[in-house]
Amino acid sequence: MAAPAGAKPKTSAFEMPGEGPSLAISVATVLVLFALWFIVTNTGRVSPLFLPTPQAVFAQFCQYLTGQANDKPLWQHFLASMLRVFSAFLLACATAIPVGIAMGMSRWWRGIVDPPLEFYRPLPPLAYLPLIIIWFGIDELPKVLLIFLSCFAPLALAARQGMRSASQEQINAAYSLGASYMQLIGHVILPSALPEILVGMRIAIGFGWTTLVAAEMVAADIGLGQMVLNASNFLRTDIVIMGIIVIGVVAYLFDLLMRWLERRLVPWKGRM
Repeated sequence: MAAPAGAKPKTSAFEMPGEGPSLAISVATVLVLFALWFIVTNTGRVSPLFLPTPQAVFAQFCQYLTGQANDKPLWQHFLASMLRVFSAFLLACATAIPVGIAMGMSRWWRGIVDPPLEFYRPLPPLAYLPLIIIWFGIDELPKVLLIFLSCFAPLALAARQGMRSASQEQINAAYSLGASYMQLIGHVILPSALPEILVGMRIAIGFGWTTLVAAEMVAADIGLGQMVLNASNFLRTDIVIMGIIVIGVVAYLFDLLMRWLERRLVPWKGRM
């Protein structure tokens, strides 16, 4: 039965992800968690050794930000970690994406790369960290290499999966219009794979930041992960929580940047 003229279409009982007042809910959740933290710590229910007050954490943030702490300023730790993570991430993008594309297009490449990739992918970075130290020493190379390995697998797998996103109808239509094999890849398959590749990049940068602390365990004297580890040795929980919050906020900003790139580069995603 046709709907009356001018009637609004019925909406689904469930909202799609990203729709609705999710931002307001997220902000309210953060405020509630902060209020609980403030109440619990300021009423003396928890020892400052286990959970310091928000005021103490903010005071440490200000001291590190202004260079008044008994340590290097926060911006030096931040830049060192950014250099390590982004060097590894860009190197992973330059190598893993072509490898994933090759795996998606060739069964030979898939047969060669898939076994070692699937073998090391589930391993936690701390499992092969000692081997990396033995092979490459304790300079910057093992730190960047550890983060690179954590980023490589999700990027390669996302690119491989993305190469299968183009439908057979699209491929047949391109061939019927006279497209060559390389034109098919450049104008049909790669654009179809781009959403999956961008998702892989989001996951990979998250893995990179997750591996940051493990990477900076390798005789580092500067970096956000090293700052947290050094503070934990002296039971400075306020500095530890401050460092964790900084690492988490930066990772969240990276995720927002990747979401923005997705909207700019693949505006059709989710609308097909």
